[in-house]
Amino acid sequence: MAPCPRASEWQRVWNTGSMNDANETPHDDSPTHIDGHAGQQAVAALKAFGTDTMFTLNGGHIWPLYDAARDQGMKVVDTRHEQTATFAAEGYAKLTRKPGFAALTAGPGITNGVSAVTSAYFNGSPLVVLGGRAPEARWGAGSLQEFDHVPVMQSITKSAATVKDSTQAGAMVHAAARLAMSPHRGPTFLDVPLDVFFAASAGDIPAVDVCVGLGSAPNDDEVARLAELIAAAERPAFIIGSDVYWDGAWDALRAAAEHLRVPCFFNGLGRGTLPADHELAFLRTRGLLKARADLVVVWGTPLDFRLGFGQFGNAQVAHVVDSDAQRAQHVSVPTVAGDSNLVLRSLADGPGPRIDRSGWIAELRAAEEKGRAADAELLTNDSAPIKPSRIYGELGQRLARDAVVICDGGDFASYAGKFVEVFEPGCWLDTGPYGCLGNGPGYAIAARTVRPSSQIVLLLGDGAAGFSLMDVDTMVRHNLPVVMVVGNNGMWGLEKHPMQAIYGWDMACDLQPGLHYDNVVKALGGAGETVTNPADIGPAMDRAFASGVPYMVNVLTDPADIYPRTSNLG
Repeated sequence: MAPCPRASEWQRVWNTGSMNDANETPHDDSPTHIDGHAGQQAVAALKAFGTDTMFTLNGGHIWPLYDAARDQGMKVVDTRHEQTATFAAEGYAKLTRKPGFAALTAGPGITNGVSAVTSAYFNGSPLVVLGGRAPEARWGAGSLQEFDHVPVMQSITKSAATVKDSTQAGAMVHAAARLAMSPHRGPTFLDVPLDVFFAASAGDIPAVDVCVGLGSAPNDDEVARLAELIAAAERPAFIIGSDVYWDGAWDALRAAAEHLRVPCFFNGLGRGTLPADHELAFLRTRGLLKARADLVVVWGTPLDFRLGFGQFGNAQVAHVVDSDAQRAQHVSVPTVAGDSNLVLRSLADGPGPRIDRSGWIAELRAAEEKGRAADAELLTNDSAPIKPSRIYGELGQRLARDAVVICDGGDFASYAGKFVEVFEPGCWLDTGPYGCLGNGPGYAIAARTVRPSSQIVLLLGDGAAGFSLMDVDTMVRHNLPVVMVVGNNGMWGLEKHPMQAIYGWDMACDLQPGLHYDNVVKALGGAGETVTNPADIGPAMDRAFASGVPYMVNVLTDPADIYPRTSNLG
């Protein structure tokens, strides 16, 4: 294996999230020999990457993985649906920046996880999915759950294959995890036939090299062009996406933004890479950004529907991506491909701005404070039925700086993006561009598993609650207290209001009004209450945070409230 360029520098980046001096971790390149079945090799391979938890739903085709987890001390969290298990594994990856691990049994176990795997693919989350498979020796004879998963998984993963030789299981899982961690990150899939899984065998697991998870060095000419664009801009802005988080580049971002005096906006896991109360962090002024910016640099997120497909008024757009495969094909913009740490450090270490940007920053700050003042009225609104904004006004008063906020839903989650301020990296988990609902309980299970001392808050629309609320049982069984807040307007609001606007009528948009989702939580062993009075929201949240159990605050909200949507979906 070729040595990693600047290996010591990169090791510090990955371990600390910064370029600050740190003791280097000694590295052993020798493989590890495992005497044991394919499951023993697979678990050992994932543990070598630092993955210490398996998310699963029991099925006989994958029992060797449980046997190995028991022997090797890997935590096992079993869920009530494979989609939740897979979302939990992705949530684990998002929170740890290590490979998430989902173990799914053959046939329906794997196909139940498909939407969550696809979501991880769109999110660029490093996820390893190991599946069971009908026995190879009887393939074609009609064994239980005999199904060729690989063709299904190939289009939604970075790689998909079947382990045919038990002695190669460890090496193949290692390769799958390494590929999942390599920019652009994403899920990988392996299934193992029943007879291969259980076969007594021995195999080698390659060492995890220091390059894992680290991106390539950018082209110097591309960086120089970007630096020139920034230097010449009067009103530049950065939009910070998830790859800046995945690269652990928040210290480098701060250094570059402060040195260049460039205001920052945030998308996905980019939220929190610069604290919300930093002088260059902005939440409420995207309209002004589109109207006034002359340069927008988009870091580590696609130029997709969330960002106007790369159009920001009359601004020049530049794009920084983590790998060549992420270069936009639908627009032609100056692009830099490489690890965010290196690009940002290069900018931070270069010349300062040629143009005084204090007026531009002051203009944005004035608009931000004006927006904050307007929001204050919404956040304290006493009207009934309850406005969703009032929920966030009460929640914001109670969130610690390291609280993990999870969004699962349409309009109600959109309000969270508008009002919830994020102060630390890895504290905001949303659905992502694929828009698959049902992610919330899985993410929450992972968050409480990974961060036992932090506040874990799950924000659910009532529509989203219908996808995976049964996994409150998982939270109860594994003693994972989570505060759940439901914005319950009795409808699919994301669909109902636009349908009414376009057609003058709507169809298939209504849910039961006033449904007591909290009673579902109570039935599953948690606690909760329904709130109809704005004054009762805060006390209910206090009870939820103090409860020590999965607790739902089910808030009945105004069905006439319409989120001011601006995204162009296609």
